Amino acid sequence: MANIPGCWIDGRAVDGGGDRYEVDDPATGAVVADVGLATAGDVDSALAHARSAFPSWSTATATPAHRSAVLMELARLVTADTENFVSEEVAQTGKSTRLATEFDVPGSIDNIEFFAGAARHLDGKAAAEYSGEHTSAIRRDAVGVVGSITPWNYPLQMAVWKAIPALAAGCSIVLKPSELTPLTTLRLARLATEAGVPDGVFNVVTGTGVDAGVALSSHAGLDLMTFTGSTPVGRRVMAQAAAHGTRVQLELGGKAPLVVFDDADLDAAIHGAVAGSLINGGQDCTAATRAIVAESLYEDFVAGVAELMGRVVVGDPRDPATDMGSLISVAPRDRVAAMVDRARDAGARVVTGGRVPEGRGAFYPPTLIADVGEQDEIYRDEVFGPVLTVSTHHGDDDAIRRANDTEFGLAASAWTRDLYRAGRATREIAAGCVWINDHIPIISEMPHGGFGASGFGKDMSSYSLDEYLTVKHVMTDITGVARKPWHRTVFASVDAATQGDAR
Repeated sequence: MANIPGCWIDGRAVDGGGDRYEVDDPATGAVVADVGLATAGDVDSALAHARSAFPSWSTATATPAHRSAVLMELARLVTADTENFVSEEVAQTGKSTRLATEFDVPGSIDNIEFFAGAARHLDGKAAAEYSGEHTSAIRRDAVGVVGSITPWNYPLQMAVWKAIPALAAGCSIVLKPSELTPLTTLRLARLATEAGVPDGVFNVVTGTGVDAGVALSSHAGLDLMTFTGSTPVGRRVMAQAAAHGTRVQLELGGKAPLVVFDDADLDAAIHGAVAGSLINGGQDCTAATRAIVAESLYEDFVAGVAELMGRVVVGDPRDPATDMGSLISVAPRDRVAAMVDRARDAGARVVTGGRVPEGRGAFYPPTLIADVGEQDEIYRDEVFGPVLTVSTHHGDDDAIRRANDTEFGLAASAWTRDLYRAGRATREIAAGCVWINDHIPIISEMPHGGFGASGFGKDMSSYSLDEYLTVKHVMTDITGVARKPWHRTVFASVDAATQGDAR
């Protein structure tokens, strides 16, 4: 077990002033690291350094080309350190080595490389002489000091999604990872400094939500607060930031529908439903959670999903044969199990899974629940585990109504071979992303973010850079006339006859 300073402040490791926290391997229960936690004082210090360092990264002394080169070097360093990133990500989350190796780490590297390129395309817009006497232009400047709180389900990817576009835009940042999973975020910050990010520009404070989290989101020294996590906590973060008028970007929970129309490729829909619901053990806000299936395909869909789920290998995350590792810890696992038990008691049909396995670790099996009612808790509330519910729809209108019958609006998928039906689904399903005949893939070039209880604003893509930039109108007189005609609206005594002489 390693003793690790829990903060990276002003370009160096700092042991926070709070208690120490044991980071556990959720698959084994073994202690992976002993980490020092940050206090409100540590947050103050990190923000002070971020404010002081901001000009060194945002002005002409650090051009977009320079920031781009630094981020490309960071991508190279992360690539060279892939083995350690994978090892730490698996150890602190319990996810499979295959997922970390094929998805988490390469996806993070790709995102860094994307924003390294995007850093050179932060241009504003030249405008015409709209008033006839002025030229207008739009500047886009770094918003300033950013605070960010990231969750435990994808520690490295979420740190990259928040920190890297902020750095590309020229901002400085103080990022608080979950105390459950700080290891890869701290490694990323250290490599960012090694790559050339100035001291104080990228800071990390590991701490609990009630201590470091509240201290960060309620701090008057922020220009922007970003958060990824649950909807209830996101609402508190927004309220705390609002006390100082701080801009906020939130990526919150989801309850993604997977709508299967009667003309769908059934085999494709079955495989998409299993992969989309079990990704990262279902601990994914975009995971498929509500399969809404045409009556004519319903029983075949249920049977096919149950059979395929039964072949998913759950076990040791480090075994190459493992498809799905453990959940993040025993307490969230037990919460998932309790929701499934209540669904069973309410009359839903648990087709496969649904029982906590014997042995150590926070494991839970792939679980399929059929015959679910629209008002059932398991249908409406976010489970955040490897659980898929299945219910029927009675035609296109009913399918889209049911897909939208939720407070969340992060992601959805529709399965059909009909071009017009697909077009209607993408138009009418209220979600930040609607996949057609697939569910879950994301790419750096396209935005991620939702509506309603799923938050607002975007991660990834060039759209996310708008979160980290201000828009400034620059208006320049092009007449050279000292006394403008419009001045008379303020100074009625101005002699209009002298206007032409005042040049």
